[in-house]
This record gives sequence, structure tokens and C-alpha cells, in this order.
Amino acid sequence: MRASRNKKWLITMRSASRWLPAVARTTGIVLLTIIIVFAVFRATAPFLISSGLVRAGIENALSDWTGYRAQIEGTPTLEFWPTPRVTLNQITIREPTKNGKVLGHVDSLSADFSLFAALRGRAHFHEFHFVRPVIYIRRDETGLIDWTNEGLLSKAIERVETSSNQSTPISKDQDAVIGMLTIEDGSVEMTDDRSGNLYKMTSVNADISWPRLSGAMTAVILARLNGQDVKIDFNSAQPLLLFAGKSVDAKTSFSSSLINWAYTGATSISNFSALAGNLDLSVPNVPSFLTWSGEHLPGADTLRNVSLNADVAAIPNGLRFNNLSFKVNDSAASGVMDLSYPTGGKPKISGTLAFDQMNLNPFLAAFSMRLAADTAIDALLNGNPLQRLDLDMRLSSNKAVLGPFQFDDIGASLLVAGGKAKFDIGDSGFEGGELTSHLEVTQNDFDGGGKLQISIHDADFGGLFTRLNLVGPLPLTTGSLDLSLSTSKPIWAANLSDVAGKMHFTSATGSFRQFNISTFRALASQKGFFRMSDIGDTSFDFDSVDVDASFAKGSVEVHSAKIVGRNETVTLNGVIPFRSNGLALSGTMQASNPANAAELPMLPFFIGGTWPDPVISPVTTLLQKPGQQPQQQ
Repeated sequence: MRASRNKKWLITMRSASRWLPAVARTTGIVLLTIIIVFAVFRATAPFLISSGLVRAGIENALSDWTGYRAQIEGTPTLEFWPTPRVTLNQITIREPTKNGKVLGHVDSLSADFSLFAALRGRAHFHEFHFVRPVIYIRRDETGLIDWTNEGLLSKAIERVETSSNQSTPISKDQDAVIGMLTIEDGSVEMTDDRSGNLYKMTSVNADISWPRLSGAMTAVILARLNGQDVKIDFNSAQPLLLFAGKSVDAKTSFSSSLINWAYTGATSISNFSALAGNLDLSVPNVPSFLTWSGEHLPGADTLRNVSLNADVAAIPNGLRFNNLSFKVNDSAASGVMDLSYPTGGKPKISGTLAFDQMNLNPFLAAFSMRLAADTAIDALLNGNPLQRLDLDMRLSSNKAVLGPFQFDDIGASLLVAGGKAKFDIGDSGFEGGELTSHLEVTQNDFDGGGKLQISIHDADFGGLFTRLNLVGPLPLTTGSLDLSLSTSKPIWAANLSDVAGKMHFTSATGSFRQFNISTFRALASQKGFFRMSDIGDTSFDFDSVDVDASFAKGSVEVHSAKIVGRNETVTLNGVIPFRSNGLALSGTMQASNPANAAELPMLPFFIGGTWPDPVISPVTTLLQKPGQQPQQQ
């Protein structure tokens, strides 16, 4: 049986050996013929194809695409290896009217074309390469791009605009082949009719893959925007719908050294309320970014970096940022934020943010600064954000700082509406006690003044004074402070001399550091003048402090300051000017218990000079006649 199989195999091999050479010879002849025909065709193509045909074909193709008139000044150059390709120079696209407006200019344009189509008198082009193109486009009031004028692209976009579905209803005759577009050293200028701005992008180098009008598009663009190198990546399965102003799924990213963002989801160039996707944004250097963008934000010097990630969803007349993760400097926050823009009012930001730690300086800086604006458009573009939008924010934080002051478990709100701004701290831990405050900027475009109210209960003021490194005889005590200040001048222009208000401070037991009351009495009976530093070798223990004061015209008027010690009570009243850091106080020292009045008689005195080492003068000394010795006590 095995011998039979071997015999059949030998017969098959002998048969194959007879016809295999014939097949090989035939195949070789066919291949050789194809090579010869291809070589002859390539060699004769320059003589068979008219450069005028190719030039006219490019002009017609550009005109058909854009709907405008394309003019080519340079002589076309044809290449046939490795692929047929035409290069044309000095191409101008302008409106089809006499002395029509120039819409674009290209120094050099290269494109592949089909030899067979060219031999039949037709020119079909693909794989375009633009060198130093300049493109002028316009974004109209509705937010749409004025792409073309009745060209293939315009007709395709118009057909999509009038469709009632989200597919790409485009006929085969309009579904043109595009291929790969390469841009080298180009520039784009866009006029935005909605905002009145002119945007310029230079040094544009791009690779754009768009096989057909109805197909997907991927684009990678490197450019220079306002002196900064940027990179833009774009990917969409339905770009034609996007250009028609409809909402499509897309992925877009913008990268630079000053700002980076990436967005994935539903996108629209005409209506931001149609956005629905994920946004990831970071600004590593906020001051540099604001300088680059031409914006000004009050308090921005306290900001170093900002980043956020959120799921964007459309809401009526606005956007909602769900699952928001927000970071400013080293402070992280999470929450929900809404951006709404009603047709009859200002844009509004509202929401709730919970921080792990927060710096209050940028919030309060927005109340104290305003940029002068010469025109309404300047006020809109460059003015204080409080003038450009409304805010309604709820803020909370485990830790918060305001300059040297620290807060725990703070709950705050920021409200800007109707020409009035309010910042409230509803509850906060402060130096072991509690703090509430209210800051309000009044109406008249934030120029009508403002007021500040602070209420502090059971706070460790002694620890605060020590931590702030304040010098002089200050009370080391736990106390409460009620402060109410106001100004009729604009908050952004007011100084201490423009502030008026009241203060009330009370405390329980404590001590005045650097104040030896026994030495005070002794020196008052011996000397006509002595300095505060002369009695700073020990402290004065007290049982309570009660101070009432008012602020006006750049100074504090102390109406009553009563310090009740175990043995003696000190009372003060007078004026403390802000600018000179001086004191002008009159006071008395007497026994806390009237039964001890004989042992500790009343001692009037005057304190004048500069803090923290003013001069003390007993009033009895001031009333003596010249040459009389101070009375011994």
C-alpha cells in the first residue's frame, strides 16, 4: 500500500515538471511587459500631459472647494517620480468680484494627481502640501465659521445644517475626496464678530487627515499663539457636522507651557451649552498665563497654579461641572459648580466647593481692587471680575488663612449680584474660639463704599500676639472682639483715614506683659517722665479688660479702656493716630477695692509718644510749679 502511494507521488511530480516552466515563462513575460509599459508611460508622461491642464485643474479645484476665485501667478512644476506631483507658486484666493477681498494666500502648493485621469483631460488631486499659507476667516454673530462661498465645503455644510438628524446626509457627488493635508509655516487670522476680537496664529505646521468629507478627521497642529508655542490635537468621526454648528463627539487637547487642557465628549463651535464630556485643565503658572492672555485678575499675585477636572453637562442656559476636582496652589477642593449665562443678565457662577485648606486673600482682594475703564468694552474685557459676572458660591475648608491669621473648619459664602458683593464667614474656629464676619461692597458699580463686621468669641489673643511677634505691653488673655467698620469711599480706593466704625473688646483673666504696675507707681512718684521700657521687667495680672473705641479720620478714639487688676485698676481714654503710630492717652490708676484707696491713691497720668516705647508723665508732675520737687508717695 505504501509502494502504491509513492508511485502516485512520482507520477504527479513528473507532470508538474512538464507545465511549471511554461507558467514561469508566461508570468515573467507578463511582468516584463507591465514594467516596460510603466517605464514607457513614465518616460512619455511629461510630453503627454499639459502643464496648463494641471494648472487649470488646480485653479478649478480650489475654486470649486472654496467658492471663491483662485489665481495662480507662478509656473507649475511637474514631477513623475516616485509619484506624479504638481507644485504651484503664489496662489491667491479672493472674492469673485472686481477687486475682491483676499481670503487666503499660499506661497507654494504641491499635490499628487492621477496620470490616467490627466491623460483623459481630467485632473484629480490629493495629498496636498501647503507652504506658508495665510488664511483669513470670520466667526459670525451666531458663532458659526464663515468657511466658504457656495463651494463644495459650503454646500456640504449647508446641507448638514438643514438636516434634522445627527448623521451626515451628503450626496456622493458632494462627498469629495480630500486625503492628507500638510501645512508648513502658515498663519491664521480669525475675526470674531461676536466679541469683536481678532485672533492670530502664526508658525502653523499641521498634519490633517480627512479622507472624505463624510469621513473622520484627525489633526495635529503646532503653532505660535501670542508669542507662545502651542500644540492642538483634534479627533472627530463627524467633523462636517461640527463645522455646521451641530454637536458631535470629539476629542480636543491644547498644550503649552502656560496652559494645558483636554476635552473629550460632545462638542459644538456655536453653542457651548451643548457640551457634555470630561474637561481636564491645568495652569502651572497663573501670573504668566494672565500676562500672556492679556487678562488681569485682582489678587492674582497670590496664585501660583490652578488645575481642575470635571464632568461637563448642559443645563438650561448654562453648563454644570459635576464631580469637580479643583486645586489652587497647594489647596485641593471638590464639589459642584454651575456656569449660567441668561440672555438678559450677566453670566453667573454658582456652586459648592469643599477645600482641605484655603487662602482667603484672593477672595478679599477682589473686593479691594478695581481697574479704571475708559470705555464700556474696556470694562467688560479688562475690569474687575465682580463687574463682569455674578457669583453665588458656598465654600468650606478644614483650614484657611488670611495673611497671618488662621481659621479652622470655616464655612463661607460669596455672593455678587445686582451691583452688590458680600463675603460672609458664617462659622469658623479662630485661635481656640469662634469667628463670624460679614464684608459687603455696596452698590453704584462697587464705588459706593462698603462695610466690614467681625465678631470673635473666646479667642486666645495672647497666643495670637505672640505668634505675630507683636511688641509692647499687650494683653495675654482669652477674649471677645466685636468690630464694625465702614467707608463711604470705593473699597478699592479707601485707606485707613477713610474708615469709620466701632470696636468693643472684653476678656477674662490674663496679664499685660512688660508692664510692672508697682514700678509704674514708684517711678511716677519719683520722676516727671519715664518710658514704658522702664517698667517692662515683669507683667501685670488682671481679672478683666473692657475696651470701647471708635475709628474716624485715620485714628482710633479710645472712649473707655478699663483694666481691672487684683489690687489696682487702670483706665485709659484718648486718641491713637494710625499714620504716626503714636499715642495720646490720659489715664488713671487706683485701687480696685475702695477700701484700699488710702494705700493706693488715685494716680492720673498721660501717655504720649510712639509705640511700643511711649513716654509716661504723671499728671501731678505736670501741674507742679517750676522748681517744685515731685511729691513723695
